[in-house]
Amino acid sequence: MRADLLSDHDHLTERDFPLARPSEAFDAQHRPVRGDLAHIRCAGRIFVPHYAVPMPHRVVGDAVPLLRAGHSDAEALTTLTPGEVFNVLDMAGGWAWGQQGEHGFVGYVPLAALLAV
Repeated sequence: MRADLLSDHDHLTERDFPLARPSEAFDAQHRPVRGDLAHIRCAGRIFVPHYAVPMPHRVVGDAVPLLRAGHSDAEALTTLTPGEVFNVLDMAGGWAWGQQGEHGFVGYVPLAALLAV
């Protein structure tokens, strides 16, 4: 490999990120996995291009619905109460995608309803 292409990660080997078997089946409502992104705890079990470490946030103001998609007319999965933890994995277009607590529903919440912990 050319020296100008080396990076800080050149010490990693194929064994550091094994793809030894097909991705596991999962419950999409309770496992934070999308086609492009998944919770870091899914690494090695579910294959996606990117993994994220959750950023804990708390619901502020009034109760807010946790939605199946990132738009206001999407189906509500449950209601998050003020002070409840929502673990954010992605933020885009005014919406946060993540998981209710550690094992709750996965969905979208308006960013304005959350405050970083």
